[in-house]
Amino acid sequence: MTQQPLLLLDVDGPLNPYAAPKRRPEGYDTHRLRPSWWVAKQEYLAAVQARQATRAKHAKPPAVRVKPLRVWLNPSHGEALLALPYELVWATGWMGEANTHIGPHIGLPELPYIRWSDLFGADPDGLHWKTRDVVAWAAGRPFVWVDDELGPQDGEWIAAHHPGPALALHVNPRIGLLAEDFARLREWAESSAVPGA
Repeated sequence: MTQQPLLLLDVDGPLNPYAAPKRRPEGYDTHRLRPSWWVAKQEYLAAVQARQATRAKHAKPPAVRVKPLRVWLNPSHGEALLALPYELVWATGWMGEANTHIGPHIGLPELPYIRWSDLFGADPDGLHWKTRDVVAWAAGRPFVWVDDELGPQDGEWIAAHHPGPALALHVNPRIGLLAEDFARLREWAESSAVPGA
């Protein structure tokens, strides 16, 4: 019996090609979502802006109306991800909200997710803010981490600090996951199979 590797999924970039140059990439649907982190960020930015604009007047900042976040999702990605020989895990700033805002739109069941120790924090060694938590969460299990913000230093750090097979797979946020990425994920899982418990 073999233990499936983990597939650690970021949302923005791999599943939501937010930087695409078109209005909406072919095969994707547009969703207008209000995850709590988005609302909090927009309220904070609006409050800072309002304070700056009204500082001389000593006026109370006006109430903020937060516009929803535009997210592009490909409904075929859920089935394609579930067909891979992995245990799927959210590795996104959306954390558990990916289960309510993202998963249902692409046909994914509720998935476990990584709780970040310092959401969007700066790393002293210049690593991605998720890298250390990803390795700690994987706890030696084989994994592929799919993200649009990975750099070479992240892959090098993972290789030096993770005892099992691992791959940091960068996905271009202008195009999201492609058929070639799914093929690479399948090939990596099959070549990295390890005996399970």
